[in-house]
Amino acid sequence: MSTWLVTGGSRGIGRAVVSYVAEAGENVAALSRSPASEFGERVLEVKADVTDPESIGRGIDAVVDHFGSLDVVVNVAGVHRGGRIDGLERGAWDEVLSTNLTGAYEVCRAAVPVLPSGGAVVNVGAVVGLRGFPGDVAYGSAKAGLSGLTQVLAVELAPRGIRVNLVVPGFVDTDMTAGLSERARQRVLDTIPAGRTGTPREIAEVIVAVARSTYMTGATVPVDGGLLATFGGGR
Repeated sequence: MSTWLVTGGSRGIGRAVVSYVAEAGENVAALSRSPASEFGERVLEVKADVTDPESIGRGIDAVVDHFGSLDVVVNVAGVHRGGRIDGLERGAWDEVLSTNLTGAYEVCRAAVPVLPSGGAVVNVGAVVGLRGFPGDVAYGSAKAGLSGLTQVLAVELAPRGIRVNLVVPGFVDTDMTAGLSERARQRVLDTIPAGRTGTPREIAEVIVAVARSTYMTGATVPVDGGLLATFGGGR
C-alpha cells in the first residue's frame, strides 16, 4: 500500500486527488493551511504552509510517523493574483511565486530524502505556464518555472528511481476560477475544443495515473480539453 502526500489537499484539484486516492484504498495525507476535517479514516490531515520550510518539514515528519512511509508527492497548492506587468504589485508577485513555485521546491526538497526507489512526484502546472495569457504575469511565470523544476528534478532523481512529471490542467471548475465573470468565462470556453470546462475529478484521475506510470519521467501531460492544441485559435 502506497502513501501519498497532496499539498493544497483541502479544496479543488488537491481535494479531488485526496478523495480519489483514498477511495482506491491507499493512504493519503492532505496538507493545507486550513484542513477540511471531512475526510475518512485513510486520510491524515496535516496543517502546514508551503511557504514555510519548517512547517513543511514538520508536516512530512508527521506523515512518515503516522503511515511509516511516503511514496508519492503531489504538488497542487497554489494561489492566483491577476494583473498585467504595469499594474501588478510586487507583493502579489512574491506571494504567487513563493506559493506556486518555491513552495513546490521546498516540498520536494523535504520529501526527496524519504522517497524510496519507485517513488513519484507530480507537479500540477497550468496552461498559462506554457502559453501566454494577458494579466497572468505572476501566475504564468510561476507555472512556467514549475515546468523547469520538473524537468531538472526528473533528470537529477532518475538514478534514484524517483519519477517527476508535470500535469497541466486547462480551465477547471474550482474556487480559483469561480470568481470569473460570465463574459470572461465564455471567452475561455470559446477557445476550448471540447467546449466545456474540466472537473477536479477528471484532473485527479490523470494525476493518479501519471504517478503510477513506472516508465514516465520528465513528461508534461496536458488535461485541457484540447486547449493547448489550438495554438491560440478558437474552435
